[in-house]
Amino acid sequence: MKKIFKFVLNLIPRPILIRLSYVVRPLLAFFLKGHTYTDPIDGKSFRSFLPYGYGNQRNNVLSPSTLSLERHRLLWLYLKSETDFFTKPFKVLHFAPEQCFLKRFKDLNNLDYTTTDLESPIADIKADICNLPFNDNSYDIIFCNHVLEHIPDDTKAMQELYRVLKPGGIGVFQIPQDLNREKTFEDDSITDKKERAKIFGQYDHVRIYGRDYFDKLRSIGFKVDEMDYTATLSSQEITKYCLAQGEIIPIVSK
Repeated sequence: MKKIFKFVLNLIPRPILIRLSYVVRPLLAFFLKGHTYTDPIDGKSFRSFLPYGYGNQRNNVLSPSTLSLERHRLLWLYLKSETDFFTKPFKVLHFAPEQCFLKRFKDLNNLDYTTTDLESPIADIKADICNLPFNDNSYDIIFCNHVLEHIPDDTKAMQELYRVLKPGGIGVFQIPQDLNREKTFEDDSITDKKERAKIFGQYDHVRIYGRDYFDKLRSIGFKVDEMDYTATLSSQEITKYCLAQGEIIPIVSK
C-alpha cells in the first residue's frame, strides 16, 4: 500500500487527487475501522492510519475518514482547547482549504468564512497569494498552512498576509520545517520533480524552512508565538491521535 500511495501522489495532479478523494475516503474509513488510533476531528477510530508522503513517505499518519495529517489534528486540538474559534464571531480567510476542515468550518454559524487558492477546485475565490484581491485589515483570522513553501516569493506573500489581517487579528501559518536547520534552504536551479521531492520533501516545494522562519515573519511585522502544543499533551494522547512530537504551530498576530 505504501508504494501505491507514493505512486499515486507523484503521478496525479493535486486538483484531481482532491476530487478523487471524495470517492475513495468512505471506502478507506470502512475497511480500516478499529480502536487503536482516533481522529479528533470527527472522533472516529481505526486500526491504523494510512501512509503519506511524496519523497520520504511516513507511515500511519493520514486519517482514513477526514484525510487529516498530524498537523491538522494538532491544530484542531489547539483550536478546540485553547481558543474561542468555534464560538465567537470571526471573519476568516483560509488559503488552500484542507478537506478535513472545509465543511466543518463552513458549517459554523459564528464564522464569516472565505476560502481562496490559485488552483484548488474546492476554494471559493481563485487568487494569487502575492497579489490578493482583498482590502487592507479585512480578516480576524487567517489560515495559511503548508502554502508558503510552494511560493517562490514568500516575502511578498507574507507582506500580503500582513496587509489583509486586521490589527489584533491572528494567523496560523504552518509550514514543513526542519527545526535542526538554522537557515532556510532554497535552490532555484533544482527543477526536476524527483530531485525536488528528494531534497525538499515534495515535488512542488521550493524550499526547506529552518528555525529562521519565525524571524522572517517578525521582519514583516508579525508578532510570533512558537507554539509547541504537543508539550501540553500526554504521550498517550500523542500516540492515540498520531501527532508529531515537538511540531510547532506558528501563531502570528498583528
